[in-house]
Amino acid sequence: MSRPVPKPGILEIAPYVPGKSGAGVHGRVFKLSANEAALGPSPKAVEAFMQTAARLDVYPDGSARALREAIGKAFNIDPANVVCGVGSGELLHTIANIYLGPGDEAIHTTHGFLLYPIATMSNGATSVIAPEKNYTADVDAILAAVTPRTKIVWLANPNNPTGTYVNASELRRLRASLPPQVLLVLDSAYADFVSSADYEAGIELVKETDNTVMARTFSKIYGLAAVRLGFIFGPPHLIDVVNRVRDPFNANGPAMQAAIAALADTAHYQAAQAHNAKWRAWLTDEISKLGLTVTPSVTNFILIHFPSTPGKTAADADAFLTARGLILRAVAAYQLPQALRLSVGTEEANRLVVETLRDFVSAS
Repeated sequence: MSRPVPKPGILEIAPYVPGKSGAGVHGRVFKLSANEAALGPSPKAVEAFMQTAARLDVYPDGSARALREAIGKAFNIDPANVVCGVGSGELLHTIANIYLGPGDEAIHTTHGFLLYPIATMSNGATSVIAPEKNYTADVDAILAAVTPRTKIVWLANPNNPTGTYVNASELRRLRASLPPQVLLVLDSAYADFVSSADYEAGIELVKETDNTVMARTFSKIYGLAAVRLGFIFGPPHLIDVVNRVRDPFNANGPAMQAAIAALADTAHYQAAQAHNAKWRAWLTDEISKLGLTVTPSVTNFILIHFPSTPGKTAADADAFLTARGLILRAVAAYQLPQALRLSVGTEEANRLVVETLRDFVSAS
């Protein structure tokens, strides 16, 4: 061998490709491809971030104590059972690094987040796909996929990019029916947008079981995507192991100060929830009136389905929208080649998307 060679399976991983950012598009651009916060971050979070600028030479608190205490207060959980990191994605990778190896299996659903097979396969484990039903995770299909080699079940709830969710009773049935040695990882990145009475983010399930962990992010409703910050809440034995292997300073100081301020600004949080609920419903209704199918969503995005008719496909719509400065997310990598994911944006962006889709649909 003339050069270093990756371990087996690494080169079989399809790299994660983010949505377009609008680079190369002329004129005004509305980026609606990344599920970013329509109202942006709390002004108090921005101020807290800026106040750290004079101390960039000082290492942050490696235990993230102040942020964990703020999280504990906001979510009514024990700060000792929280670990913070560079977005929830880093922590999901860490969990995979700890619990998966060659010969092991991890389950995710057909349209589940692309990070799950990456985290699984990068550890030499096998990624097993459980079929969905109506673009929603199917508990029976997940359970049918379990084998003696299963170590992790990855479940985004609500799911990205479909916007659907597994209700609380089904979630608890899943946990109760899984073998005790199987870790259920609940990725609740979009939990803050859900108002359905039968939804459970996973907090109580983590408190009640020894084999469940919940991941959350500050990138979505809190509008802190640029600083890359998230956390997990899990049983003490899992938190102990994660703290043994994580990077010593895996949450940076300015990010933590911004997050603490964001958690305290409940008025901004509630305004973001109200804006999203209003415009998600409006977008769903108006786009459906155009004859396009929209998967019902509880998140800050909707999934729009297009026909396979030449000139009317998702790729055609994507090009048409992009030409007018509207950047949506193509989701072919999620096995949804005839769909586009639309983030809920500002009122101006939302209205412009509907007007542009109307022009697209009516064009000969």
